[in-house]
Formats: sequence, structure tokens, C-alpha cells
Amino acid sequence: MTTTCIIFDIGGVLEITPETGWVQRWEELLELPPGTVNERMRDVWRAGSVGSISEAEVYKQVAVRLGLDMPQVEAFMGDLWAEYLGIPNQELIDYVPELRGSCRLGILSNSFVGAREREVALYQFDELVEQVVYSHEIGIEKPDLRAFEAACAGLEVLPESCLFIDDVAANIEAARAAGMQAHLFEDNDRAIKRIVAHLGAGPLLPGQAPLG
Repeated sequence: MTTTCIIFDIGGVLEITPETGWVQRWEELLELPPGTVNERMRDVWRAGSVGSISEAEVYKQVAVRLGLDMPQVEAFMGDLWAEYLGIPNQELIDYVPELRGSCRLGILSNSFVGAREREVALYQFDELVEQVVYSHEIGIEKPDLRAFEAACAGLEVLPESCLFIDDVAANIEAARAAGMQAHLFEDNDRAIKRIVAHLGAGPLLPGQAPLG
């Protein structure tokens, strides 16, 4: 349980996910006031993120709540997934395999039902790291401390020996509150330097202060 570990977020870290404006385009197409789609779908989006609804039920609710036929539902969800999946942060993805053997490797991601299948098909994240923890599979989202505890437990590492990399400040604060070291992702160069520093420091000793 003293093994050094690196855990990555996906969206905004391993994937580059700029907003595409797809919701606004659908509101214009359906002649709906701005904000209507998310207002009508909010509880469905929430349920999908913690796995309390199936992907099939999501499609059904999209059809019912937005008045779409099945081809429209497929197009709507296609736009959702296009933004969700973004494009690969290839430089960082290519760097991760270089870490094998020097630390445990994991992913902790707030997600949506159907994410694992799509990300495995596109990016092979299941081969990139030893464990991928999705919020829709454990029923807990970051910044809930239990999400970080689940990731550490699955990899059999102590939180203080783990470096978590995420692009959301609230998740960084929560990771630190859970006892982990954490780095706010801004670019690949700084993230890689932080990883190198973490691995060079090795697992923390009792009472030793983390780097950040």
C-alpha cells in the first residue's frame, strides 16, 4: 500500500473537449428558448452521470421531453457524444505508457452512461491504465471524497502516495482533502513536470508534507 500512483481525469486532460454549441443549435432548430434543453433534461443528465438510468432510458426521455422522433434522437445524442468525447490529448496519452513499471496508473472520471464503451473504442483507456473508475459505474461523482477513496482502494494505494491530475479546481481541492497530492491541469508540459517530480519524490513518509 506504499506504491506511488498517478490518477488522471479524462475530459479536459486526456481528452480535449471544447464546447461545440450543440445544445444551442438544437434549441434554435426546435424553436425553444435558450436554456430549455438543459432545464427539461437536467434530472436525466444527473441520473446518467451516476448510473441511475440506462442509456436506453436516456434516449426515451430525450424523445419524450423534447418531442423528437428516433432519427432526431440519434442525431441529438450523436452531437452530445461528439462534444463529450472531444479529441485525444495525444501527447499526454503517448506519455502515459512510459510510466508503466514506475507507478500504478488509474483514471477517475465524472462520466455518463455509455462512456466506457465509446472511450474504449476510440481511445483504449482500458489498456492505457490499470483501472478506470467512472462516476456512472460507482454512483458517485467528484468532488465527493468517496470517489477518490474508491480510486485509491481499487489500485491498492494510499491516498498520500497518489498524484491526481484534473482540470477542475474543485476536484483538485477535494482530492487534497481526501489526502491525495493533486495538480491542476493547464498544459502537458507542466503536468509532465509535476508527474516527474512526484515519481522522483517517491511515496510519502508519515508526517511528510506533499508537494502540492
